[in-house]
Amino acid sequence: MSRRLPPLNALRAFEAAGRHESFSRAAEELGVSHSAISRHVRGLEDRLSTRLFRDLARGVQLTVDGAAYLEQITPALDSIAEATDRVTEQPAGVVMVNSEPLFATKWLIPRLSEFHAAHPEIEIRLEGSRWLADVSRYEADIAIRFLKVAGSDPDAVLLSNAPLHPFAAPGLVDLPLARPRDLARHTLMRDRSTGTWGVWFACAGEHDPEIVPSIGWRMRSYLAYEVTLAGQGVFLTSSEVTCLDVAAGRLQRLSDVGFREGGYYLLLGEGARRRKPVRLFRDWLMDRTAPHRDEPI
Repeated sequence: MSRRLPPLNALRAFEAAGRHESFSRAAEELGVSHSAISRHVRGLEDRLSTRLFRDLARGVQLTVDGAAYLEQITPALDSIAEATDRVTEQPAGVVMVNSEPLFATKWLIPRLSEFHAAHPEIEIRLEGSRWLADVSRYEADIAIRFLKVAGSDPDAVLLSNAPLHPFAAPGLVDLPLARPRDLARHTLMRDRSTGTWGVWFACAGEHDPEIVPSIGWRMRSYLAYEVTLAGQGVFLTSSEVTCLDVAAGRLQRLSDVGFREGGYYLLLGEGARRRKPVRLFRDWLMDRTAPHRDEPI
């Protein structure tokens, strides 16, 4: 039976424009001009004898017919892309990753050789920055960021929400702790979260606000971690970033008392998620971080 199919380029133009509700962003994603997107969409509307978009003062908006069509076309194009990937032996490509520096240095970098061994044809370009890339503007394919409030970004997928515990270099603190307040005798490292030590002491049953020294060493988390490794302080951090140093005997957990402050989350760009190399790296990340999701406190 013969299929009535519109031109593939018209469908790709419509689908990208529909996802973004923007001809300009669709043109940027597909690497063509704004006028090319407009021409393909208008041609598709003529072929279907219906309006797929309505013009607004700024941009476009899907019509009822356009939204219904997009709902069917997006998974259809995804299926074609996935079928194409399956018959491609090597999904060669570059994946741009932008990550919180602490997660990048203590979790991701030590494990990148594992991913490379499984997928030597994929190049990972990693940037560790506290100014995280905007995946919606194609500054990175994948962004890994720390969010304090679950759901503050509806597109974010949880990688790890391991609870915070106090860690220090072996020998700095006499263990077991006689009282949680004994930790206040040591230099308490602080990062961007000024109140985390107060929360920890409260969880440990110490509710006196005077316990936490008013003066401490405050610096970015990846620097505070290095100072802690050097034996100069105690730092509240989570198991996904400390596990290798704990296993090597460079750090030790000082108390079983912990609490959750947030978690590391994964964000993908719309166009990036349709690329096989990005999906492979995403799936690997999700699999390897699984032990750190919803760890018992």
